[in-house]
Amino acid sequence: MYLSETISIRTALNAHHKTERELQEELQQVEAAKADPDKFAVLYDKYFRNIFVFVHRRTGDEELTADLTQHVFLKAMVNIKRYEYKGVPFSAWLFRIALNEINMYFRKSNKTRVVSLENESLAHIITEAKENDNEDNRKLLLGALSKLKEDEMMLVELRFFEGRPFAEIGVITGITENNAKVKMYRVLDKLKGMLKGKMGDG
Repeated sequence: MYLSETISIRTALNAHHKTERELQEELQQVEAAKADPDKFAVLYDKYFRNIFVFVHRRTGDEELTADLTQHVFLKAMVNIKRYEYKGVPFSAWLFRIALNEINMYFRKSNKTRVVSLENESLAHIITEAKENDNEDNRKLLLGALSKLKEDEMMLVELRFFEGRPFAEIGVITGITENNAKVKMYRVLDKLKGMLKGKMGDG
């Protein structure tokens, strides 16, 4: 896991909170795509940039990102009839496919995965840990993050770096919303302990 500090691109990833009406309209688009593959283009155009940025954050390679993003949408189009609405935007299902594609690539290639960090995200975690946001604590946090397990880091990325609600995190990671909350709070407690110097390598 390679930690890379970047300028914030969180706004590019954050889909605005959808109203129930918007979710239902999107569901109609999904149902149309299930009936007619040509209608999938609407969903592709709507979410291509979000998926591209999501993948690029984890690869740091534009050509690889383009390739994986195309795989994501191809798999989504082929498997869209298996999609089940869970009360969250369709993008959550796409992010789950993207995460699987990313993980599969790094397992096969045996390369180190990139984790893009942003100043505002680091500040957010430090604030949640009830610590002062300063350069020393940011350095401590970077060290603590590097000691997290892969699944723990994934939760941190989704929650703090990308601002995903727990309902979406659950869909993306394949667990329940409540389980996502419990796991995230455990990771946050672990980070708090590391920041306070009360834990070793975790």
